[in-house]
Amino acid sequence: MATPPAEWTLPDLRIDAEGAWYDGGVEITHAGIVANLRGNLRRDEAGYFIQTRVRIPVRVDDVPLLVTRVERRADTLRVWLNDGEEENVDPATLRVGGREVPYCAVKGGVFEARFTRAAAFQLLAMAEYDESTGRGALRLAGREYPLSRAS
Repeated sequence: MATPPAEWTLPDLRIDAEGAWYDGGVEITHAGIVANLRGNLRRDEAGYFIQTRVRIPVRVDDVPLLVTRVERRADTLRVWLNDGEEENVDPATLRVGGREVPYCAVKGGVFEARFTRAAAFQLLAMAEYDESTGRGALRLAGREYPLSRAS
């Protein structure tokens, strides 16, 4: 891996919990730059990064992507992500995190995405709940997927 020139410093990239990108505390708002960053984001055992001539680490406050919309399509779950892409999600990857926020695996399981409030309401409207136990489940293709907090 190449070392940057001495006069050059690595960008201080961060993705906040709402999916906004920052460099050195300044929000990156240019749609083309954000799209480029999202498209080049990678993850390995050491964490998130952008690979150019050098590895640029990216701090992620929660997860790098957001589910902005979800629909049931026959026996599948279709999600729209904040990067403009849409895909089918394996309902077995659904989990409920802190503050009762749902998450799922996306991009072939490489990344996890957090459901926005609107998308969470859409997902939860598809589920069935047992008020006495507080447990919920999503039923798709004859299978039941519990919507419970990951342990």
